[in-house]
Amino acid sequence: MADITKDQFIAELNNDLAHEYSAILQYMTYAAKVSGPSRPELKAFFEAEVPDETGHAQYLAAKIVALGGEPTTEPKPVKKVESAKDMLSAILEAESDAHDRYAERAAQAESLGMKGLQVQLEDMARDESEHRDETARILRRWDQDN
Repeated sequence: MADITKDQFIAELNNDLAHEYSAILQYMTYAAKVSGPSRPELKAFFEAEVPDETGHAQYLAAKIVALGGEPTTEPKPVKKVESAKDMLSAILEAESDAHDRYAERAAQAESLGMKGLQVQLEDMARDESEHRDETARILRRWDQDN
């Protein structure tokens, strides 16, 4: 991995923060919009993810400030979809991306000698992999069951 400066690292954390804001909006919007026979279960599933994503955003914002940066207030765009299956597919993509970004960020934190931050980012990568895997399980038999 190429060396990264502290300023570059803060910029990457801000990118992650923008993605967390987007995840919060995505889950809230999809919970409101989901329809069909699986609505009750999917609404609850989407709503249950909001606290985890909010916790990640709060942690990232505080860490950015602690490192001397300014937290972004701009989310990444939320993918607009209509069907429940497309919502789940969009979430699967977002959670996979989040896992990969946090794994990369943990390695960057390690290269900067930020062990505590490295461990926290590894935990966040694990959280995102659990979200990704649960979403993949829901989608696995979607066409057969719906």
